[in-house]
Amino acid sequence: MSASGETHEVFNQAPPLEDLNLFASDAALVEGVERESGGARFASQRVRAFGERAGAAETQALGFAANESPPRLRTHDRFGHRVDEVEFHPAWHAVMRLAMAHEVHNLPWREPRAGAHVARSALLSLLAQVEAGACCPLTMTFACVPALRHQKEVADEWEERLLGTEYDPRLVPPQRKSAVLVGMAMTEKQGGSDVRANTTRARPLGAEGPGHEYELSGHKWFCSAPMSDAFLTLAQTDTGLSCFLVPRFLPDGSRNPFRIQRLKDKLGNRSNASSEVEYRGTWGRLLGEDGRGVRTIIEMVHHTRLDCVSGSTGLMRQAVAQATWHAAHRSAFGRRLADQPLMKNVLADLALETEAATALMLRLARAYDEGGDEAQRAFARIATAVGKYWVCKRAPHLIYEAMECLGGNGYVEECVLPRLYREAPVNAIWEGSGNVICLDVLRAMVREPDAVPALLDELRACRGGDARLDAWVSALEADLGAPGEVEPVARSLVERMALGLQASLLVRHAPAAVADAFCASRLGGSAGRVFGTLPAGTDFDAIVARATPRPD
Repeated sequence: MSASGETHEVFNQAPPLEDLNLFASDAALVEGVERESGGARFASQRVRAFGERAGAAETQALGFAANESPPRLRTHDRFGHRVDEVEFHPAWHAVMRLAMAHEVHNLPWREPRAGAHVARSALLSLLAQVEAGACCPLTMTFACVPALRHQKEVADEWEERLLGTEYDPRLVPPQRKSAVLVGMAMTEKQGGSDVRANTTRARPLGAEGPGHEYELSGHKWFCSAPMSDAFLTLAQTDTGLSCFLVPRFLPDGSRNPFRIQRLKDKLGNRSNASSEVEYRGTWGRLLGEDGRGVRTIIEMVHHTRLDCVSGSTGLMRQAVAQATWHAAHRSAFGRRLADQPLMKNVLADLALETEAATALMLRLARAYDEGGDEAQRAFARIATAVGKYWVCKRAPHLIYEAMECLGGNGYVEECVLPRLYREAPVNAIWEGSGNVICLDVLRAMVREPDAVPALLDELRACRGGDARLDAWVSALEADLGAPGEVEPVARSLVERMALGLQASLLVRHAPAAVADAFCASRLGGSAGRVFGTLPAGTDFDAIVARATPRPD
């Protein structure tokens, strides 16, 4: 201590992890975008440009500010008129403006070219590292396009504005905007994931059938992003459960009855508004066949599930970046944390998990880019659900372990890790919780005969590359073809599919140290049940060095 009694000299602390390109500093992402986009130069350029902005200190500050000041519901104006508006902190608007300018919500539709879906998945994963709440409205706006295209005249009316890039938060008729947002309202309090139990009713206002006008009455337990300009929603007609587009404004420019009852007080995702809404004589248009609403909206669901994988991967990457950065700069017991063998094991294990998620995310996105190929469509149908189940399940565990690497520094709100940890569970719950996703995989196996062969073709693509993987795939193939009751063991089956897919990708494309450690620990049974239990002999240094952010 100095003679003056000064006690607050700061040392042995990691510098802030900011002002670095989130894309360029992530080797697995850089290589994966190049590989899965087929070397499309525009893909890497787009993601690199957004990574520069996303990693800036002022952009990261926006994420903290948006979450410290959650949205507020304003049901009435001061004169007593019903307005049903949601007010956001300026930081939220700044994040949305940045993301839309970089086409996070529509890149593949604006530029339907090779690598567009790959680039967009990477963009979303970067956004999740800064402000994950904004991913929700951007994801639904992106994902609604295939569903709208079931009704050409409706798509023709809305798609031009869905391709816009100028964020406009005003609640005004869409004709006065160059870009719009679309949300979704599917679940109800009595049904949840069982949307066929919905009780919301739709009554035709004249002619019945696709594209025609209906009046909706009912209550939606979860309406995501209620500040959006329109919503895809499900309601019962006399024929059955059907899909509708419900705008906030009627064709004459007046307000459509859309009552926001309350905003949800959520564990995480706090910057984003989720709500309960009431339809009371609410106007909508039928999309697709009457009574086939699930079939119509399922295209949207597939794309949002891909974003669940991308968002969770982004959360995991930021957690690993924080942990490896801290360990590289912090010393304890006479050595840097990054030089201590047990910490190396933990960091390497976290890095393996994140690189495997990154590889699977980008491979899934390529299947969407190649959706004109039936084999790729079949692969995307089953593998997206598999990836959604596994990656979203792994994220909370990984982020907690990364937080522990920082100790108390990782537990305080000035650090991003508590926010990532609270955010992580939502992707596992949204668009089908674990059991629902596993049942969907089983459904794809039965109803889509090309799905399992497409999955196995991908798994077999590196036959002979690793004996442990070969044995894993052979055992999985045998079980997939065996008769018997599958539903009770569906989680185990889907987990094995996911690990096989990740191992296959890493064996083909990752450095040998990464692929070998992944197969040894995930397939070979030589690791424990928590992170940091990789077997002795693992090349910890190479794996950790690859995952540690390196400023340009």
